Amino acid sequence: MNSATLSTPTLDRFSLPDRHGRFGPYGGAFVPETLAHPLQQLTAAYEETKNDPVFQKELKQQLKSFAGRPTGLYFAERLTRELGGAKIYLKREDMLHTGAHKINNALGQALLAKRWARAALSQRLEPGNTASRLQRSARVLDSTA
Repeated sequence: MNSATLSTPTLDRFSLPDRHGRFGPYGGAFVPETLAHPLQQLTAAYEETKNDPVFQKELKQQLKSFAGRPTGLYFAERLTRELGGAKIYLKREDMLHTGAHKINNALGQALLAKRWARAALSQRLEPGNTASRLQRSARVLDSTA
């Protein structure tokens, strides 16, 4: 069999994942049976909450007051001059409380858990210590992490 006879399915990357969390025939949400129901509950809670203006307002307020969003721009005058004229600005993500973008996710998780009265939040350790951000977010929101 030569490579010309093999075909790769074409996927529309803008419609993925589908409503079942699948990425075409090659992936999706495969979890242990004991986690399937809680994951379905979480998905339902997220779908019900994500477009709620009250939730979005609280999240925006927490991102501003606790995390420090939006972050400022810094005009890199010397770099602009050295590169020949295009004005170069640097977005100061390093100025966020706990750093970078992971605080966004942690605050969202904590607010969702608070709203749905969940006792615990996911705490998986990754590079950047997501769990510590989640714990700080939960403390600010009076949730448990």
